[in-house]
Formats: sequence, structure tokens, C-alpha cells
Amino acid sequence: MNILIFGPNGSGKGTQGAVVQKKFGVPHIETGVIFRDNIKKGTDLGKKAKAYIDKGDLVPDDITVPMILNRLKEADAKNGWLLDGFPRNLAQAEALYKALQQAGMKLDYVIEIVLDRDTSKKRIMGRRLCANDNNHPNNIFIDAIKPAKKDGGFVCRVCGGSLSARADDQDESAIDKRHSIYYDTKTGTLSAVNYFKDRVKVLEVDGLPGVKEVSESLLKKLA
Repeated sequence: MNILIFGPNGSGKGTQGAVVQKKFGVPHIETGVIFRDNIKKGTDLGKKAKAYIDKGDLVPDDITVPMILNRLKEADAKNGWLLDGFPRNLAQAEALYKALQQAGMKLDYVIEIVLDRDTSKKRIMGRRLCANDNNHPNNIFIDAIKPAKKDGGFVCRVCGGSLSARADDQDESAIDKRHSIYYDTKTGTLSAVNYFKDRVKVLEVDGLPGVKEVSESLLKKLA
């Protein structure tokens, strides 16, 4: 089963990707990891990509797409894959779909975790890290994992440890910039999602409920 997954920052896309990976036994492939691996191994594509990255430029699609295709052809992906983080815009969607067709690789599903922009932003800014264990989920804007109250503040809902917020989670301008790309229906990420709606089965999943409910809905649609 070959799948693309989309969702704005704050939608829980990474968490749901892990659920799909575990259920179907396919690798969860992130484009950022592909770049790092190619650069680290010194592949021809990695060297070309590094030249652009070192200059602060975006890596062209004619380098990125072949790099992704090479990864999708590796042994661990022979029974399927879940691609995350690409495409980010309409042009990349067109380039990836064409490349998959030329390689004889069928795209079975596109998963879109649907969440409005305001809620996505609140969820990012509401994330809190536990001093004892970063895996303890705490978010001041999600009732199911809201931190416990103590002495007028919040402590970890799991262990009572002190909480802190990541600086980048509180950077509204950076969040808005990423979301402006994602929610752009003309040339941004949502335009890529809409492009696939005319070509493959797109599974829309409401990202508003809790993690468990979203997972159950997603797996039901994939069944």
C-alpha cells in the first residue's frame, strides 16, 4: 500500500503516520530524512542538493523527486510506503505523480488530516514539554491531554513534573509562515491535495477529535 499523508503543523500528522506505519508494516518516509541521508552518504544527488542548501536556496524538484523515488524503491518499501513532507505545492505534486507513473509505482491513497488554521496554531502554541519525560503528552488547548493545575500554573498531567514550551512553538510569525504555505489552495500544499483528488482516492480525516478517535477513523477508512 503506497500512501501520501498531508496535514498542517499541529494536526497530529506525525502521530497518525506512526499509527499507519505500525498497522500496515510500511516505512514512514520523511523527506527531511531522505535529504540528510543522501548528503551524509555523499550520493550524487546528495552533493547536488547540498550545494543548494549551503547557499540557502530551495533544492529543485528535478533533484528532490529522483531522490525520493530512489528511497521508495529500497527493500524495506517493497510492500508499500507512507511518504510524509512532500509534495508541498502544486508543481511538486505534478512532478511527483508523473515520476511515480513513469516508474510504474501506483499511488493507492492520499490521507488528508483536516484541521482549521486557528486550531492548528493553538495546538502548536499549546504544546508543553515535561521536565521528566518529553513523551508525556501535555497541551493546554487539548482537553484530553490538558496539564494538571497546581499553584495557579500547570504541571505534567502524567507525573506532576514542571513544564516548559519550545521557543519555536511560540514563534507566531514562523507558524503563520508555514501555515500560509500549507493552507494556500492556489499554489500551496492544499492545492497539491486538490490535485490528487482528481487522480487517486483521497481520505479526508477530521483532525479535531482526540488522537485515539482520529486514529480509529483513519484506520476504518483504510480498511
